[in-house]
Amino acid sequence: MRPYEIAIIYDTSLEESDAREITNRVGELVRSRGGRSGRVDWWGRRPFAYELKHRTEGYYAFVEVSAEPETMAEVDRMLTLSDAVLRHRVIRQLESRAAAKAAAPAPAPVAPAAAPPAAAEQVPAESADAAAG
Repeated sequence: MRPYEIAIIYDTSLEESDAREITNRVGELVRSRGGRSGRVDWWGRRPFAYELKHRTEGYYAFVEVSAEPETMAEVDRMLTLSDAVLRHRVIRQLESRAAAKAAAPAPAPVAPAAAPPAAAEQVPAESADAAAG
C-alpha cells in the first residue's frame, strides 16, 4: 500500500453536510478495497484566488489514505464523475514523509503572548555602564 493525500474542492451550492458525506464515501471506498483511511482535514468554505467554473468559493477537504494504485484510480474516477466536486487532486506522498507525519505528535495549543518586559529590564548591565560613562 502507498500513502496518498486527496485534495477535494466542493461546490458551495451543496449543503456542507452533503459535502462531508461524499468525503466519508471516499474513505469507505478505500476501506472496502483493503486500504486504510486516515485523517480528514476539513477546511470548510474558502474563497478562491480566481474564478473556478464560474464559482468564487468552495468547501475544501483533505483526506489522507493508504491504498493500492488501482483503488486510487477508482477514487479518482468517482470524484471526476461527481457533479458536486469542482476540482480534486490525488497526490502520492513519499513513504518517509507519511511515516514522519504519523509519528509526529499533535501541535500544542498556542498560549496567549505574555506582556513584554519593561525597557529597563531589556538593557544588559554592560550596555547601561557604557551609556553612563
